[in-house]
Amino acid sequence: MSRSFKEILLGKPKSPLDPRVFHQISLVAVLAWVGLGADGLSSSAYGPEEAFLALGEHVYLALPLAVLMAVTVFVISASYSQIIELFPTGGGGYLVASKLLGPRVGLISGCALVVDYMLTITISVASGTDAIFSFLPEPMRAAKIAVEVFLIFFLIFLNLRGTKESVLFLLPIFLLFVLTHLLAIILGVVPGAPEIPALASRTYGETMGNIKALGLAATLFIFFHAYSLGGGTYTGIEAVSNGLQALRDPKVETGKKTMRYMAVSLAFTASGILLCYLLNQVSHEPGRTLNASLFAKVYGGFFSAPVDYVLVVVTLLTEAAILLVAAQAGFIDGPRVLSNMAVDSWMPHRFSHLSDHLVTRYGIWFMGLSSLVFLLYAEGAVRLLVVMYSINVFLTFSLSQLGMCRHWWEEKKDHRFWRRKFLLNGLGLTLTGTILIITVTMKFAEGGWVTAAVTSGFILLCHQVRSHYDRVRRALRSLDETLMQIPFQPDLNPVPPKSPDSSTGVLIVRDFDGMAVHSLLSIQRLFPNYFKNLVFVSIGVIDTSQFKGVKEIENLRRNKEENLKSFVDYANCLGWYAEYRFSLGIDLMAELETLCKSVAQEFPRSVFFAGKLVFQKESLFSRLLHNHTPFTLQQRLQFEGLQMIILPIRVLQSDMQQGKLAGESKMDV
Repeated sequence: MSRSFKEILLGKPKSPLDPRVFHQISLVAVLAWVGLGADGLSSSAYGPEEAFLALGEHVYLALPLAVLMAVTVFVISASYSQIIELFPTGGGGYLVASKLLGPRVGLISGCALVVDYMLTITISVASGTDAIFSFLPEPMRAAKIAVEVFLIFFLIFLNLRGTKESVLFLLPIFLLFVLTHLLAIILGVVPGAPEIPALASRTYGETMGNIKALGLAATLFIFFHAYSLGGGTYTGIEAVSNGLQALRDPKVETGKKTMRYMAVSLAFTASGILLCYLLNQVSHEPGRTLNASLFAKVYGGFFSAPVDYVLVVVTLLTEAAILLVAAQAGFIDGPRVLSNMAVDSWMPHRFSHLSDHLVTRYGIWFMGLSSLVFLLYAEGAVRLLVVMYSINVFLTFSLSQLGMCRHWWEEKKDHRFWRRKFLLNGLGLTLTGTILIITVTMKFAEGGWVTAAVTSGFILLCHQVRSHYDRVRRALRSLDETLMQIPFQPDLNPVPPKSPDSSTGVLIVRDFDGMAVHSLLSIQRLFPNYFKNLVFVSIGVIDTSQFKGVKEIENLRRNKEENLKSFVDYANCLGWYAEYRFSLGIDLMAELETLCKSVAQEFPRSVFFAGKLVFQKESLFSRLLHNHTPFTLQQRLQFEGLQMIILPIRVLQSDMQQGKLAGESKMDV
């Protein structure tokens, strides 16, 4: 019943061995535009508003600002298309900075990206809720925070179903958003289009007048201050390069096509809305977003009541819905960045695994709950969240552009068009760096310090994780050097025949390494001449490093078999009859439990064994960072009436510092 209920809620698990699954869960350009590009397009709900309000009484500057906004979108999008070409397996800002600027800079970029995706979820939910409450009665605004909390948990549940399922669910909403906003922009711009030449002339005249009255520096400050506060408009452009793994082959072409869709739609929508503000003389109204005021004025001039009100409500609802679609970028790409960082041991290794629905379950919960903390801190204030959000976005943008500039400069001899590529990334670096510097300088005390503090703390945490893994890795290396040098001597002992009814040792292994050999020798030392058979059990876990196609799955299968054959040969040298069993899957515990039960049926007198690192001093890191699979499996097998023994491999505090591993290695040898 519990399994049926889970399948009803989350859908049936997909088989990773089914070749069709790669087609089923991948996204074509249009769906990628929805799931990834919507992050950028939805920023038109708050980016142009923040830029326009920052102009104050100098609203005439909105016209050149709209032009610069569109140019910035196209420049950043084009520069990220070059990143897609250079890094076709995805990874985005983290991979670019790590490969081109070094692992330490990559860590900064990765941490900034993760915090950015947390804030993507937060600001999308907060801004979407603002749009909804813009047409609701004022007494209902007290429930705004509660609604936002509910929406975050709803998105967590939705993403546990899987990437493509969540995007398909939101596709009609996305298309309705595009249609309603296209209508609003046309109605807001076309009637005032004849006035644009005169408006441009007036803008020039007033700008010259302000330069004479205030000075060039003050005028430029006003303009670029508004430009930087509108930086939220450009957020989400990097989502496509981060999420290439989810796209349909050929991934590079699909990614570049998705980027073009996003650039055109975002430039048109954001600049169009900013121009509508100017042409329709929209001003801030308490309790309403600037877009809500714009839609009311635009529709009110063409439609009579109640049609105009219905159109306003529908447009704002689609705006709120597209912001929820934008939050998908945080859930899709945030766990992928965590996964890439986990592969490099900056994050717990469990984040590198896919769950039983081909989504990073731990990452989804991590991103969702973290975004909830930011939401409660900011109390849903979009203006504060925009500042917190923009800093990390443009930090990652700038590092990525800097890395690409360095790459083209170093590779100029091998690339015919390196100057054009270098200039494009250089222009992107200039624009994104300018926004970053202005935002940090002017808004550090108004929320920027929170982003800086959280990101810095995250970086320090990642350093601690990496340091712990490095110490354990050095300790394990000494065990490998001691045990992996034992030569194979096939004729040392005759191999006895298979005896299913005799006592059988079943050893759970991962790789043919010192830790597994230590466990094997421990069985021989603890139970001399007791077991007549030995069975090695292993699971090939399909994670993000393997899930790239059917060929990679076959490579994983072949590598697992070669590892297990080495175990069998080793056990034969010690005088045991040995076999192996393995399977491929994405749910490690479920696969292990099934395989162990199957072995127990074939060998009724089985005793199961697994090795586990035992630290001299348990700490939060050692409990969090190391897999407790043996204890979980022991509990499940014992409940089924099967016996399992965990073989300790001791790690002393001094050994962690010196890179040595304690144990009975010398005695075993």
